[in-house]
Amino acid sequence: MTSPGLPLSPARPRRIAFAGTPDDAAPALQALVEAEFEIPVVVTGAPRRRSRRGSDTPSPVAAAAQELGLQVSLNPADLAGCNIDCAVVVAYGHLIGSDLLAVTPMLNLHFSLLPRWRGAAPVERALLAGDDRTGVSLMALEPTLDTGPVYWRHEVPIGPADTAAELRRRLAQEGAERLAASLSEGLGTPRPQAGVPTYARKLTPADRQIDWSQPAVHLDRQIRVGGAWTMLGGERFIIREASPQSGEVAAAPGTLVDDAVATGEDLIRLRTVQPSGRAALDAHDWLRGARLPPGTRFG
Repeated sequence: MTSPGLPLSPARPRRIAFAGTPDDAAPALQALVEAEFEIPVVVTGAPRRRSRRGSDTPSPVAAAAQELGLQVSLNPADLAGCNIDCAVVVAYGHLIGSDLLAVTPMLNLHFSLLPRWRGAAPVERALLAGDDRTGVSLMALEPTLDTGPVYWRHEVPIGPADTAAELRRRLAQEGAERLAASLSEGLGTPRPQAGVPTYARKLTPADRQIDWSQPAVHLDRQIRVGGAWTMLGGERFIIREASPQSGEVAAAPGTLVDDAVATGEDLIRLRTVQPSGRAALDAHDWLRGARLPPGTRFG
């Protein structure tokens, strides 16, 4: 059951408000439209500037809603003002106030196997931790962070080469399909979360900085999260794609060895890199042009 006093969604809602902002939320909106639910309003985050020189652009969910001919709002209060059965929230990016939760049943599609990885970066934290699976959960929204009872959980394996971006796309699509199906077929009764909760705080630049003394298997996961960086020649250097390579390492951690880098255990072979101020490029092309001296070290 939800927290005392909070309304629960009907088993088969038909008129649904939607709240979401990034690309990961758009498949759920699309799936609800295709399942012929009534969606009187889509609430989303404010337009943002996507590049230094660009102008403000609508969120991906706003763009998707406009293509679908749906009304878009930037005001979360509109979730409660359109005679709905419930609201569906997917990666909205803002807290829903207790006043809204008290009058509007809300469902939250969350990209983790709750209660593991409550919070802002569940996919990235699962990957960094070396989890062998992740998933998507549908829960009743509560004022406290990701604590609501769960209607269902859908597991998704994490493969040895999966990136966070690939996992998010998979979870978004599979979660969207299951969301629409469960609302059509009937939600059932949500159950309290069981197990020890863990928290997925948002990643900082420090979380993405490479410590070459760590084993290659750890650095591989860090690179697959996205945006992993180190220093080279006093400038930030991003490693976009790489792969771990087993073998004895005679060089100090961070030392460039042909097209790989020595770590605390084994090597990381470079695939795609991005030097400061440049676009991403193939590591071999970069190495040919950079002509680095023997013994060059990152970090």
